[in-house]
Amino acid sequence: MAPMGIRLSPLGVAVFCLLGVGVLYHLYAGVLSSHLAAFRQRGKVELRELLAVSVEAAVLGGAEVKKVREENGLKEKSKGKTREGVSELLTMGDLQSHRKMFNLISNTFPQVTVNSEEHDSVVDKAAAWSRNIPADILDKIEGGREVPADSVTVWIDPLDATQEYTENLVQYVTTMVCVAVEGKPVIGVIHQPFTGFTAWALVGQGSNMRPRSSYSSSPPKVIVSRSHSGQVKSFVLEAFGNNTKTVEAGGAGYKVLALLEMPPSDSSSMEQADLYVHVTFIKKWDICAGAALLNAMGGHMTTLKGEDIDYSGTPVNKGGLVASVGLDHKALLEKLPDWDPEKH
Repeated sequence: MAPMGIRLSPLGVAVFCLLGVGVLYHLYAGVLSSHLAAFRQRGKVELRELLAVSVEAAVLGGAEVKKVREENGLKEKSKGKTREGVSELLTMGDLQSHRKMFNLISNTFPQVTVNSEEHDSVVDKAAAWSRNIPADILDKIEGGREVPADSVTVWIDPLDATQEYTENLVQYVTTMVCVAVEGKPVIGVIHQPFTGFTAWALVGQGSNMRPRSSYSSSPPKVIVSRSHSGQVKSFVLEAFGNNTKTVEAGGAGYKVLALLEMPPSDSSSMEQADLYVHVTFIKKWDICAGAALLNAMGGHMTTLKGEDIDYSGTPVNKGGLVASVGLDHKALLEKLPDWDPEKH
């Protein structure tokens, strides 16, 4: 009961309650909205938006790579050695690029798994997607194609060809982003910081790249690693004959681009090859973007035994790789000698 002398009006109580609900709504509307947005994010992610964010991340990371190199502020150090005894270098270019790329993608798609070659404690919660979708992507890629967020793995290489970067062989340097869905490469972005060119593809929808008009398989011109080669040259000669020409180059991203038709403004500094072969262990952030680009054009990137590479789980691909486009990939595989990268 109300205190003596005070009579509560049902209408007054109702008005008071409504005012209270209004105050609570205004206080918590933002929180509720963000939770609803997060819930929707957990459910689905839109692939055209993922492609646009990946392009933006690769370009922003590339700007850091270029800036550090031009200022000669590399501060390089070794992260350790590969199985073949080659030092794996880390520079400020790697770290600065990682911070831009990782934070941008993680902030935009917080429910998606993002794997980067580098690891760093710097968190930039302010890094935000510009919401810009480049005109060429809008022109070629349809919107509205969504996939479950928990099926997506993003692989980031903040600076591919670090060894060459320290030697100022900047033509080999790229920044890369790949989006895999259920372990299959679906989006690939390879950006060249020192030319400004960006190659991208969304498998099944389109790309700004295309294969060259012709390739040779008898023998092919094979592009291989200059710094992590192992016994690849003898392997290639055994497979395709002593007249086979091998071209050494840095960076897995560069090697994939060497298989494709490059724009005239960027082709003068690029090698051209018919086939890309690697016979030692290689990380998935090195090769996933290239695999997506090739798949979008009907090409292939497989292990030496012809197996599809699963771009989820652990970051190491232990099966070596063969990458081609415009050639009979199965026939190429049949020429390869028996080889187990785990034993070499």
